[in-house]
Amino acid sequence: MAQNILGYFYENGEGIEKDSEKSIYWYNKAAKNGSELAQYNLGRCYQNGIGVKKDETKAFEYYNKSIKNDMAQNNLALLYENSEGLEKDLEKAIYWYNKAAENGNELAQYNLGDCYRFGIGVEKDETKAFEYYEKSSEKGNINAQFRLGECYRLGIGIEKDETKAFEYYKKSAEKGYNMAQNNLALLYQNSEGTEKNLEKAIYWFNKAAENENDLALYNLGRCYQNGMGVEKDETKAFEYYKNSAEKGCSVAQSNLALLYKDGIGTEKDPEKAICWYNKAAENGNEFAQYNLGRCYQYGIGVKQDDTKAFEYCKIVAEKEYIVEKEYVVKKEYADAQFQLGYSYQLGMGVEMDAQFQLGNYYLSGIGIEKDETKAFECFKKSAERGCDFAQNNLGYLYENGEGTERDLEKAIYWYNKAAENGNEMVQCNLGRCYQLGIGIEKDEKKALEFYKKLVEKEHEIFLVIYMKMVKVWKKI
Repeated sequence: MAQNILGYFYENGEGIEKDSEKSIYWYNKAAKNGSELAQYNLGRCYQNGIGVKKDETKAFEYYNKSIKNDMAQNNLALLYENSEGLEKDLEKAIYWYNKAAENGNELAQYNLGDCYRFGIGVEKDETKAFEYYEKSSEKGNINAQFRLGECYRLGIGIEKDETKAFEYYKKSAEKGYNMAQNNLALLYQNSEGTEKNLEKAIYWFNKAAENENDLALYNLGRCYQNGMGVEKDETKAFEYYKNSAEKGCSVAQSNLALLYKDGIGTEKDPEKAICWYNKAAENGNEFAQYNLGRCYQYGIGVKQDDTKAFEYCKIVAEKEYIVEKEYVVKKEYADAQFQLGYSYQLGMGVEMDAQFQLGNYYLSGIGIEKDETKAFECFKKSAERGCDFAQNNLGYLYENGEGTERDLEKAIYWYNKAAENGNEMVQCNLGRCYQLGIGIEKDEKKALEFYKKLVEKEHEIFLVIYMKMVKVWKKI
């Protein structure tokens, strides 16, 4: 026992200078004398490369020697679940997690919660996930407290309760868990489960950033870019995005590219913009993929290439992804819905749907062979999501029987949808339909009203049509 404790002191530098080599020496001494705890510690050292070269096979051997120890049981399960050096076996992982959890191991209870939440080695069961998180949380596990915050906020295995979500994030954050600190800041920023308090939001973003949380660094960049809780400072925003981007945060990489592209907080540099768009796109960031497509479409920072533009647009469209006015989903975190609306501010006010763009490529034959049927399918998907440009184009295809059978009733329906959503160009199509009686009873007075709307919006191209219609209407 004393030999194992001495090894622990050397490993952690408690009361003595830290010395990993001596730590391993004393763990070995204790293990040879039958100490199960020392055997567990050796397994842990070999698993993580502490004082010895990382060796999962040896870790496995030592955990098996100390298998009555609940910590060894949990770590053995981790090896079965995630090991690179051993054959993965999720069934055995669940078996040992259960053994450790039955013995009261809080980490195993937390890990079982994750397995049931995400369906790893067991059938997905959010109620069981919540129960295991709760057991682990009661023992003070900060990861489990963070997960309970997610459960209460999203309604995972329990009814939604923003106040309880706030309480659990706060518990975990105060113990130093950086993801909880970031999410707690977001709750303060958006008055969820607590009163809005931008000062506290900035405080917790800073705490999380100090603890190397890349998303908190991104969020601080967003705050400085938009003057939320701090004085607006685009140079600082650039610095925070850069710091976060260098740590691998794809949304920060995408935003950094935007700043380089538009010269915000730094000098304009199209080459660097493309470099960071590429990094973000490689990391699966759909907004970066979409913007790369736009760069290739218009030759911004790269040689104009319609084929590449089409390919990037297709990648995004196939993910059923919409570029929203302000935010997109961050998928690399389990609580993606939370980041929707908070963590992915794009800053450009883009309201384009990738499906709509893809439809344009197919309709025009840009970067791909012309295919009106595929164009129709893309416009339909986009229109059903509410994209007014797609609704106008879908109406046009129905009117002219392109990519689908001609259906004037549906054409008028989609033209009206686009008009309701504020699309200006559809006014021309509706005006023409009323003027000529296409799919609707002829009504030149209404046609005149639609053309007039376009003239009022300073669409000079329609002024001649409008003036002619005024003369016609006066004769009626």
